[in-house]
Amino acid sequence: MIAPLLGYLLGPKRPNPEKLSAYECGFDPFGDSRTPFDVRFYLVAILFILFDLETAFLVPWAVVFRQLGWFGLISMAIFLALLTVGFVYEWKKGALEWE
Repeated sequence: MIAPLLGYLLGPKRPNPEKLSAYECGFDPFGDSRTPFDVRFYLVAILFILFDLETAFLVPWAVVFRQLGWFGLISMAIFLALLTVGFVYEWKKGALEWE
């Protein structure tokens, strides 16, 4: 807590319009920053997290697959079936369409 405070108090203070401007992909900022995003951005983010977690479950499962036996196979089949049903539902609802 002391180091950031010392850095703030003792550090150079040379404000510059270039440094103080918002950075947006190399372009000057345009529009209002409070405009709402389309819901599809959030849906794609949630789907990415969902399938990322699926991979996080599949890799350790594959490592110990032989030790789990039939119980492990059936439980992972149920897990993948539920994910597939959810994915097909999202697809049919058109949540993945970009118009």
